[in-house]
Amino acid sequence: MSLSQSSGVPRSSGLTESGSGPRHAGRTRPGRDRYLDLLRALALLRVVAYHTFGWAWLTLVFPSMGVMFALAGSLMAHSLARPALQVIKSRVRRLLPPLWLFGAVALTALVAVQGWRPGLEVLRWLVPVGAPPYPESAGSEGGLLERSWALQAAGPLWYLRAYLWFVLLSPVLLRAFRRLPWATLLAPLALTALIDTGVLRIPGETGEAVKDFAVYGSCWVLGFAHREGLLRRLPGYVIPSLAPFVMAAGAWWAHGHLGPDGWDLNDIPLGQALWSFGFCLLLLHFSPSWQRLPGVLGRFDPLITLANARAVTIYLWHEIALIATVPLIDKLWQIDAVADSPTLSSWLEQGDAAVMFVLVWPLLALLVVAFGWAEDVAARRKPRLFPVRG
Repeated sequence: MSLSQSSGVPRSSGLTESGSGPRHAGRTRPGRDRYLDLLRALALLRVVAYHTFGWAWLTLVFPSMGVMFALAGSLMAHSLARPALQVIKSRVRRLLPPLWLFGAVALTALVAVQGWRPGLEVLRWLVPVGAPPYPESAGSEGGLLERSWALQAAGPLWYLRAYLWFVLLSPVLLRAFRRLPWATLLAPLALTALIDTGVLRIPGETGEAVKDFAVYGSCWVLGFAHREGLLRRLPGYVIPSLAPFVMAAGAWWAHGHLGPDGWDLNDIPLGQALWSFGFCLLLLHFSPSWQRLPGVLGRFDPLITLANARAVTIYLWHEIALIATVPLIDKLWQIDAVADSPTLSSWLEQGDAAVMFVLVWPLLALLVVAFGWAEDVAARRKPRLFPVRG
């Protein structure tokens, strides 16, 4: 669980599309920015890897959510050259149909199969101004689905809530950024510090929404700075000198506030905010604005194109794919050749997560074919099953 105003530049779709690169030498380079496409694909890969292996250090190696919000903020600033209401309607329209399709499947399983009876809060599945509700316990012990499957499947939904609020507030944020760029850029970090130190306490769903807004707000506004050219106006040595200190501050704070999973920054709001902000500063500072992927990266062009065209689908459905790997692994044990092989059986015993990571990709491919067309419908494009070409 983040549109062009000039001629010759294709429209972008917010979560799933990349617009033109930043201005260089007073002109706008036409076409997709493949560097931004690469970053989004890497962010999705890291999300799947993190949810498979649970390695806390992955949140340091590549803070995916901060990167996704920064990219989305840059695209949103680019889009807001058009009337704000028109842009918001377009972004919300692109977000909701994939969510509705996911919700139709999830709610059918929860209500018709599991017998869950939600209240009026179920309407948040239609418009996620708050995180859509789900039961923390479903399924059965020893059954096909573990009791925590709904909790796992709904894990990515917080991102859609946060993305929606960033979109709705972006016209105000962009206006504030243009008047007071540095104050607007750094204000979310200050708000995160107030929340993480306990000075500001906001309970319930509202508190979770405010926390997510604070933690990733500076990354979103950093996208504005990238698109508006603020980063390029700084002397070339400033960001490479400053960003490591910001990241070091995040690491220092995280070291003193380790959560239940150690260095997992998802449990340390201020550490996450500072580390992600510094990391994204470096990524956007060195942004080469490729129109084609260079060298060996060109071999991955179809996969990167697919990841960007189906970013919402991959993000929404990857946990379902991971859940589906568990009964598949159980089936592997019933194959005599596997059970009788010391090597294969040892691999299954010791490397369940590795097996899941191998199996999740063909399952995700099937889910992309089955449900990814909703992104095309939302974007008012002709539906495609497996878009590996731009």
